[in-house]
Amino acid sequence: MLARLHSVTLEGIEGIVCEVEVDVSRGGLERPVIVGLPDAAVKESIERVRSAIVNSGYRYPDTQALVNLAPANVKKAGPAFDLPIALGILVTAGILPTDDLTDCMIAGELALDGRVRPVNGVLSMALTAAANGFTRIIVPIDNAEEAAVVRDIDVCPVGTLAQAVGILSGQIPAEPTTVDIDKIFNVASKYDCDFSDVKGQQNVKRALTIAAAGAHNVMMIGPPGAGKTMLSQRMATILPPLTLEESLETTRIYSSVGLLPKQTALIATRPVRTPHHTATGPALIGGGTIPRPGELSLAHHGILFLDEFAEFPRNVLEMIRQPLEDRAVTVSRAKGSVTYPANFMLVAAMNPCPCGFYGTASRRCNCSPRQIEKYLSRISGPLLDRIDIHIDVPPVTFNKLRSRAAETASQEIKQNVLSARNVQAKRFASGNGKLTSNATMTHRQVEKFCTLTKDSEMMLRQAMAEFALSARAHDKICKVARTIADLDNCLNIKPEHLAEAISYRKLDRNL
Repeated sequence: MLARLHSVTLEGIEGIVCEVEVDVSRGGLERPVIVGLPDAAVKESIERVRSAIVNSGYRYPDTQALVNLAPANVKKAGPAFDLPIALGILVTAGILPTDDLTDCMIAGELALDGRVRPVNGVLSMALTAAANGFTRIIVPIDNAEEAAVVRDIDVCPVGTLAQAVGILSGQIPAEPTTVDIDKIFNVASKYDCDFSDVKGQQNVKRALTIAAAGAHNVMMIGPPGAGKTMLSQRMATILPPLTLEESLETTRIYSSVGLLPKQTALIATRPVRTPHHTATGPALIGGGTIPRPGELSLAHHGILFLDEFAEFPRNVLEMIRQPLEDRAVTVSRAKGSVTYPANFMLVAAMNPCPCGFYGTASRRCNCSPRQIEKYLSRISGPLLDRIDIHIDVPPVTFNKLRSRAAETASQEIKQNVLSARNVQAKRFASGNGKLTSNATMTHRQVEKFCTLTKDSEMMLRQAMAEFALSARAHDKICKVARTIADLDNCLNIKPEHLAEAISYRKLDRNL
C-alpha cells in the first residue's frame, strides 16, 4: 500500500514543499530504505520511527518500507521528517485514513517512546505551507506559538505520535494554537539599557543619532574605557521598532539554526550581534558542509558590533565588504549556493593605536609612528569607504562621570530618529518600495536627492582633493549630509550639513 503526505525541507531559510511517499508491500526490500537525497539524520529516522510506533502501542508492519522524499534532486536534512514518515507507515497499516491528509503539512522529530520533539525552522515551514495552499500544519507542541504567528493556516500542536494519530483520525478534537502578535510586541520589545546611562560623550551621541536616522555604518575610535562598547550596546534602543515583516524575517533566520529562545514566538527587538575578533570567516559570513547563516545574517535588521575592529584578521574583514553593499550573503558550494539576508548596521570600535592611548592627555602613548601606521593599515581603504561615519570617542572626565545632571534618554533620541525616517519614507515612497533609508541610496539616487548649493559643492570639491577621497566616499558624505538635513527638517543640504558630514571621515585623513 502507498501513502502520500507532505512536509517541508529548508534550503537556507526558504522552505520547499516535500512529498513523503511511503510504500509497504509484501515481498519487498530486505531492509527499510529512504531515498531522495537524505542526510544522515534523515537516514537514521527509520530506526527512531520503528521504536516510536511500537512504544506508542501500534503494530509495525512485518514487511519493510520504502520511503521516497520528493523532489529527489533537493537535499533533505534534519529530523523533521520523522513524524510524517511514521504517520505514512501507519496509513499503510490501515490505522489512519488517507483522505484527511491532502491539506495538511507535517513536521516533527520523534523520540523512541513516541514523544514529538521540536525542530528548527518551523516558522519558515508554516509560511511555506500557507503560501502553497495548505490549510493546517501539525508541529511539535514546543514550536506551536512560533508557527501560529502565520495567520493564514491552522496550527495543530502535538506532543506525541498517538496524539497526532488521534487528531488526523478525528478521535481527538484539533484545537489550533493562536497568538496575540500585538501583545508579543508590547511585552517583548523592551530594552534593558538606555542612552541616559552614558555620561557625557555628546559629540558621539550626535554621530550615533545621525547613524541611526539614516541607517549608516559607523566606526568609533577611542582609548580603552572611553565607552565605545557601552554606546554600541544602546544603539538598538534608538532605532525604529521592528515591523512585523522585519520581525518575521529575523525570526526565520534564528529559527532555522535553532537559536530562537524557548517560549518565544517572535523576535521583537532588533538583534545585536557581537562576535569576538577571533571569529573565522565562515562564522561571520556563514557556510559549513551544510550551509548555515553566520553573524552577518543573524544581525539582519539589527546591529553587527565588531569590537577591536583592527584585531580581526584582515582577510576576515575583507569578507564583509560585499555584504555591506548587497545586504545579502551568498554561500557557494560545489552542489549549489544559498543566499541569506544580511541587512544590518555595522558598528565598529577600535583603539587609535596598539596600546590604545594615542592622542589622549590622560596617559602617554608608547607606540612608535611606524607601529601606529601598521596598526591602522590593518583596515583596508575599500572597507573604510563602506563605513559612513568615523567618530572619535574621547575619555570621560571624572567630573562627567560623577555628574548628577540628567542625560538624554533613548526615547528622546528615538523620536528625532523616527522623524528623520518619516521624512525619508515620504521621499522614497514613489520608488520601487525597496529603498527605506538614506544609506541604501544608489549613486543615481544620490544625484537626485542630494543636490548641493554652489558653496557646498565647492566645499566638497576641496575635501575630495585634500583627503584624496574615493567616489564611494563622495557618495557616503552626501548621504550623511542628507540625513543631517533630514534631522534638521531641511529640504536642501546646507553648507553646515555638508561640513559636519565631511568631519566624520576621520580615518580617511589619517591613512
